[in-house]
Amino acid sequence: MRKKNPNAFEEPVEVQAEAAGHEAPAEDEADVTGDFDAQEEASQLQEEVGRMREAMLRMQAETENTRKRLTRELERSRKLALERVMKDLLQVRDSLERGLETDPETATAKSVLEGQELTLKMLSKVLEDHDLEEIDPVGQPFDPELHEAMTVIPSADHDENTVIEVLQKGYRLHDRLVRPARVVVSRKP
Repeated sequence: MRKKNPNAFEEPVEVQAEAAGHEAPAEDEADVTGDFDAQEEASQLQEEVGRMREAMLRMQAETENTRKRLTRELERSRKLALERVMKDLLQVRDSLERGLETDPETATAKSVLEGQELTLKMLSKVLEDHDLEEIDPVGQPFDPELHEAMTVIPSADHDENTVIEVLQKGYRLHDRLVRPARVVVSRKP
């Protein structure tokens, strides 16, 4: 092995290769082959990137279209559900209007009361048909998840934390509390 002299003139690669008994590849041949492979690989990579970009854009468009369609369907479902409730409530309104049309001179307190009771039954049926559940907890233990204690009264007749009276009924819709029942709760004297 020869040591390089830092002051020595370096021979070109071709001369060194010839001296070693090897033929150096022509500079033009090496560059052309290398450039051709690199260009082909770059072209393939660009095509792959183009396909991936196109697939990504297609997926984004599909996702956006699905989101818009679901939003429209949700809005349509809400409107239809509300329309159904309103249609049922119109029957209750009609009943109330008929009650107001009665002649006050011929109407008795009993007939007015009967009309109100029928209208209340009709309203209760509509609410029940639409899954509104009444919460009337008289005699049950107080539950802060469903009840709102308005006052606490000492009572020897009831157990501690028992609902004695309901001031305003509560309601639940599809197992979700709409309004808590307002109650009077017992405590030991």
